[in-house]
Amino acid sequence: MKCPYCGCQSDKVVDSRTAADGEAVRRRRECTACGKRFTTYEYIERVSLQVAKNDGTREDYNRGKLIQGMVLACKKRPISRESLENIADDIESKLFEVSKGEVSSRQIGELVMEKLKGLDEIAYVRFASVYRKFKDKSEFLKELNDLLRE
Repeated sequence: MKCPYCGCQSDKVVDSRTAADGEAVRRRRECTACGKRFTTYEYIERVSLQVAKNDGTREDYNRGKLIQGMVLACKKRPISRESLENIADDIESKLFEVSKGEVSSRQIGELVMEKLKGLDEIAYVRFASVYRKFKDKSEFLKELNDLLRE
């Protein structure tokens, strides 16, 4: 590790601890040349994930888009941002677990609907109506009836 003060590449670790809820390691280092201390963080490098869209195009996975879609579905509902972040974490874990670098937008949408259904039925129906592209009220009513039967 290169010292940010003097540029020397020789240091020693004086303290290590987990950070970011176990997702990173924080290390305090001391430069052997100038004696100044600095902090570094180590993170797991995730393999990039490609999303195969319905139109055949591919794009990089974007957590922000995932959360934004859920935020819109949950607008004016008693659902915290923290809950949505936790759902996004769960979905990401599943995606990285089952994918080999690529997932379909359909897989993501189905996972979101499954999670929202357990969290808030109104948010679920809102998301489903956009995701499944309901064309009229009969499709909306069918989804509501299916939800009532469960």
